Amino acid sequence: MTLHLTLASAPASAAPGDNGAGPAAAQSTVDAAGAEVARVEGLLAAAELELQRLTVTAEAAGEASRVAAEELTAAQTAAAGTAAELATAQAATVATRDDVAELGRESYMGADALGGAVTLLGARSPEDLLERAAMLHLVGDDQAQRLEALRNAEAQVQRADQAARDALAARDVAAQAADRAAVDAQAQLAQAQVAYDSTETEKVALEAQLRAAQVQLLTVRGNADADAMVQKRQQAVAAASAAGTESLAAGRVTSCFGSRWGTNHNGVDIAAPIGTPIYAPDAGVVLQAGPANGFGLAVYIQHADGTISLYGHINQAFVSAGQRVAAGEQIAEVGNRGQSTGPHVHVEVHTGGLYVNRTDPAPWLAARGISLGGACSG
Repeated sequence: MTLHLTLASAPASAAPGDNGAGPAAAQSTVDAAGAEVARVEGLLAAAELELQRLTVTAEAAGEASRVAAEELTAAQTAAAGTAAELATAQAATVATRDDVAELGRESYMGADALGGAVTLLGARSPEDLLERAAMLHLVGDDQAQRLEALRNAEAQVQRADQAARDALAARDVAAQAADRAAVDAQAQLAQAQVAYDSTETEKVALEAQLRAAQVQLLTVRGNADADAMVQKRQQAVAAASAAGTESLAAGRVTSCFGSRWGTNHNGVDIAAPIGTPIYAPDAGVVLQAGPANGFGLAVYIQHADGTISLYGHINQAFVSAGQRVAAGEQIAEVGNRGQSTGPHVHVEVHTGGLYVNRTDPAPWLAARGISLGGACSG
């Protein structure tokens, strides 16, 4: 895409305010330059929006992969638990079978629990007969109870065996889902990366065109140092975009919390060059610092009120699990790891435990003196 602006020729003595053809030609050039600025600004905004979409889409793919991995871990734990229950039930059945077998041997030999022969034959009196009959009744009840215990133990084995089979099946399904999610996430990331790189290249070209168009516009309006004026204006815009974020990570907010392009963006993205310092917004204890599914590398900090803040896609961490950090202490640096299409830090706030009740980080950051400017509410 190239600019096609042509300055109309005018007599050397003509000035922008002169009567005649000079002013009209100058105004026409101003209008053309202004239109070109507006056009390129629109294209630049569209390119920036596409970059945001690709970043959020990549993060959503990473989130799906993380959830699938968690479900696999839960299924593996359940399978191990049911396997242990099955082993316990089987051991109980063996013990109960041995008990019943021993009772059968005792009954066969005519011996009671006291080691004597329990028969009705040979009773020496009616009273002796009644006592022997009562003893046989007790032995019969004991045998029935043991047999019932055996039946219950065997039923428990069957239930435990079925539960173990179901758990193993669920584990296998979860494993397949986790594998698919990981493959899909990687494929989506690769596709998004190609599109991102293309859009980023277009954005750079558009920025150059916009600068040229702005310089042209100011020049035809009579500004002697248009180039310096445009540069100063761009620096002011960049400073305003990054205003308030320096105490977290000096950069530009590119995506806010909420529903985006058919998925939910669970945090705030701040774009900055790789290596840009990331500071803790509040004091706390580091829960984790290292590999994180979807984020590549991440730091998790638990604060005094139980809130957990997360900083993902980092290049490297400067803290470790269990370490206490103070507000304003550097904890990491901006990177481009994991499901990421460009250098940025992804910030989340969890108020109900790790990955539970994820809320908009903007109000939480604002309460700690970190404003996201006009980019995000809060």
